[in-house]
Formats: sequence, C-alpha cells, structure tokens
Amino acid sequence: MLKHREILHPSLLLTAVGVLGMLAACAQQPSQLAERLPAPQGEAVNARPYAVQPEVRRQPAQALAAAAATAINPYVGGTAMLGTRTIADNCAAAPNLRVLTRMVAASNAGRALSEAGPITVFAPTDAAFARLPNGAADQLLASANRPALSKVMSYHVVQGAITLNQVRARIDAGGGIARLPTVAGAPLTATKEGAAIALTDANGSKSYVETPDIQQVNGVVHVVNGVLVPQLG
Repeated sequence: MLKHREILHPSLLLTAVGVLGMLAACAQQPSQLAERLPAPQGEAVNARPYAVQPEVRRQPAQALAAAAATAINPYVGGTAMLGTRTIADNCAAAPNLRVLTRMVAASNAGRALSEAGPITVFAPTDAAFARLPNGAADQLLASANRPALSKVMSYHVVQGAITLNQVRARIDAGGGIARLPTVAGAPLTATKEGAAIALTDANGSKSYVETPDIQQVNGVVHVVNGVLVPQLG
C-alpha cells in the first residue's frame, strides 16, 4: 500500500494503475445509474445548443458560447453550473469536483479547460478519486510525477463539444462501440449499458456518466463516477 510521503515514479505508477481494476467492481451498477441519469432534461438541453448551423461552422467558439449562455444546466454538487463560465471555473465552483480542480491546476490540462474550445471533459468526482489506491491521488500531485498527472488529466479531455446524445449516436453508428480520441492521444471506449453510458479506459476499468451535458462557454462536461487512466508506460 502506498504511503502519502513516498514519491511514486511514473514507472511505479504503472503498477499502482493495475489496482484500478477494482473500480469496475466498486462503481455503481448500470441499472442504478440509469435511474439517476436525467435523460429527459439532457435530451431537451441537447436539442438546442449543438445543432450544426452555418454560424457554428463559421464561428464555432462564439456560437458555442452564445448557446451555453442560455442553456439550462443540471446542478453539480448542489451548485449551479453557469453557462457563462469556462469549464475550469465551473469545476472549481462544484464542491464535489475539488480534487479534479487541484489536479487540473497542477497539470498541463489546466490551460485547455480555461481557454476557448470547444472541448468535452469527463470529470471524475471526489468520490471517484477516493476509490483510487490509498495515497495515489497525492502521489500524482507530487512534483516528480507531473508528467504522469498531465497525461492522466488529458485522458479525460476530448476535442469538440460532444453531448450525451451524440455519444449515443456514435455508439449506434459504430455497431455498439464508439472510440473517443482524447487529448492524451489514446481513445476512450464508450458503450451503452441500458440507459447508462459506460466509458472503458486503457486498463479495462469502467466508469459511468452520472451528470451529463453541462454546457459552458468553451465546451461541455459530463460528470463521471470513476477516474480514467491511460497506459503510463
């Protein structure tokens, strides 16, 4: 078991990542998540902001910001997610995304979440980070492991603003599987499990979308119940 004060080299982190296989068993069951997903609200929100109009092709950033400003976003951690904010600002405002906010600020991914997009972020909750091996989150924040941290955070970011309905459409078009290329360079695998959307990382661990379609001026956020980890070798 990792100690909080030990410095974990990225090559050793690969061993710790193997423990993430337990997340699939620890994660909530798809049937439970299906009951919690705000599907009717999400579908209503999805219908408005990302329709492909000529204006979007000419000025994607401006059109995205204008649509987000009028979007009806779900609350995250009991806090309103304002469409006039950036992804970084809204994540910082959510009380259940504090660990993610710390990690983003310490990594190269922080700039992407603050600048003009569009991007899509799969945002793990504090509870998701708590299920990592003991001390792993602190080790990622150690200065010696910043390259590994940046890769892990970038693995949660996909270029383009992708709504949950669009993920479902990609899954259908792919015969039941959609590969979402991340900024880290490796894809996430998206599948349907009932009404839930599952994301499988490079290590075979699954996470599920809990709160979809949080629209911001530079993209969209989907809150997930697990940490997505790329191969770190």
